[in-house]
Amino acid sequence: MKIASNKLSDLYAFYKSELATNYEQDELMSVFELVCERYLNYSKTDVKQHFHENINQSDLLKIYDACLELKTNSPIQYILKEAFFYDSFFEVNPSVLIPRPETEELVDIIITDSLIENQTTILKQPITKILDIGTGSGCIPITLKKQFPAATVVGIDISDKALEVAKRNSIKHNVEVEFIKLDILSAFNSSLITHRSSLIISNPPYVLKSEAEQMEKRVLSHEPYLALFVEDNDPIIFYKRIIDLCDKHLESNGFLFFELNPLYAHKVNDYAIASNLFIFSEVLLDMSGKQRFLKAQKK
Repeated sequence: MKIASNKLSDLYAFYKSELATNYEQDELMSVFELVCERYLNYSKTDVKQHFHENINQSDLLKIYDACLELKTNSPIQYILKEAFFYDSFFEVNPSVLIPRPETEELVDIIITDSLIENQTTILKQPITKILDIGTGSGCIPITLKKQFPAATVVGIDISDKALEVAKRNSIKHNVEVEFIKLDILSAFNSSLITHRSSLIISNPPYVLKSEAEQMEKRVLSHEPYLALFVEDNDPIIFYKRIIDLCDKHLESNGFLFFELNPLYAHKVNDYAIASNLFIFSEVLLDMSGKQRFLKAQKK
């Protein structure tokens, strides 16, 4: 199908024709609006207002090319080279996971949590040092640094390419976050983490390899395998390792937060409780009612 004219409405008709098997109609309109926002600087309202108006040929070609990439099941965020997280845009590419709404929820819980918010008065211990394990694009530590500007913030990851993206994002957002290459599952020199943290947070790999067949092609074929999947024979291996690290790297009265696979949420919580490191450990629900997060406070 050819584009009938330079009108936005005809361009959308082209998207519907080319991407009918890739997206449901409502989802397709959301994707089209994101493309228009990126290349035309249009809001959703602008798209509706200018829907039957012409756009210039240069912009049309950019939007046309984006459609061709979408047809290969490449995620829209990778095509646009950015993803929205919490209150800002972050650079993303196939070296890093695309930030999910659940991870935004986790960050929001930390920012709005009454215990942490009032930590200075209740526990006499403000959030001064934050460690994010498996940092990816850096969206978690950068967002937290903006909320807790006085804190020292560190993000660690096994991937050099992911760390490059995270560093560019910290420069883009004009915040100081230290990024370190580290494989937490291997023996490592713990002196690379030079301080005990008052907050440790992690969204580690938690999708079972056996679950891969149920995933969308645009996730399975394009997002980084190492950041997504974990072996079926030990699905909470990352959580156990991070909980063990809390013995040396989390301050007394400090907090640990995880994003979880709901299938194994209670196994993670049971391991945290059995470690005898924490005053309490509890599983929290996400907005859809799934057991998605863990919150624990060290003794």
